[in-house]
Amino acid sequence: MNDLVENVVKGDIRAVARLIRDIDDGIPGVREALKALYPHTGKAYVLGITGSPGVGKSTLVDQMVSHLRRKEKTVGVLAVDPTSPFSGGAILGDRVRMQRHSLDEGVFIRSMATRGHFGGLTQSTRSAIDVLDAMGKDYIIVETVGVGQDEVDVVKSAHTTVIVVIPGMGDDIQAIKAGILEVGDIFVINKADREGSDKTLSDLRLMIDMDQKKYEDGGWKPPIVKAQAVFDKGVEEVLEEVEKHRAYLLETQGEIDFRRSPKRVREELMDLVKNRVIEEVLGKLTETGDFDAAVEAIARGEKDPYSACDELVLPRLEIH
Repeated sequence: MNDLVENVVKGDIRAVARLIRDIDDGIPGVREALKALYPHTGKAYVLGITGSPGVGKSTLVDQMVSHLRRKEKTVGVLAVDPTSPFSGGAILGDRVRMQRHSLDEGVFIRSMATRGHFGGLTQSTRSAIDVLDAMGKDYIIVETVGVGQDEVDVVKSAHTTVIVVIPGMGDDIQAIKAGILEVGDIFVINKADREGSDKTLSDLRLMIDMDQKKYEDGGWKPPIVKAQAVFDKGVEEVLEEVEKHRAYLLETQGEIDFRRSPKRVREELMDLVKNRVIEEVLGKLTETGDFDAAVEAIARGEKDPYSACDELVLPRLEIH
């Protein structure tokens, strides 16, 4: 374990790949490695990229990596994919579009999948971010598929969150404002050469302006950038806005480790505590057979699920 931690800190790609695979598989022993790595974290700048499937997130990330490498920055990419119901692996695998960076030692690309183990998407991704951070990457880009609650939780681990949309999304733009608007720091209209890009721009601007009071009080007002990532148009502008947001965070929060701001630490610790409680309690219940017995009692109509839940959990937590 000590060798593994030492090799990760040295930037050993094999050690990093092995540890992230173990995190993805939910291997219990990774906790000790993550504890040892934590003091080495807090230096990387984390970018979250999210949006509906098909908007060109992978192409945008691919181009962003190229731009950052030209500036001699090292980059880690975590592509969070939907899980295959058959193999349990990430359906999209390591992104085909990003393979041109595979021989570049300054770039580490890994697909993450949720295998249904406790903690799921959010915790495994946060742990993988810590590993890449300890490895010494300057930038870590987390790309998620979709804009559901899991994705919103993942991008909360980012310093800057980029929401990608395309013209003609119509109702999708309306759906975005329900949950993800508040976590978006930069909006990118990709494939901006398509018809309807001006309408998409005005729709987004209207949504952002609805929160005008927050910006008047000195809050960050999300910019909107038009891009054609496949032709490398607008990508440099996106990175410029990222740097502006970074400067804003420095100005408003001071020279601190953003990932350890009290709000972010609170959320992360809350998730860890919840996952630990679930692991411990459900593990014990499964071992003793009490859980299966409760299932059978509910199925036979002898007990209601609420009473069964209280009987199973409360004694184990010593809550009465």
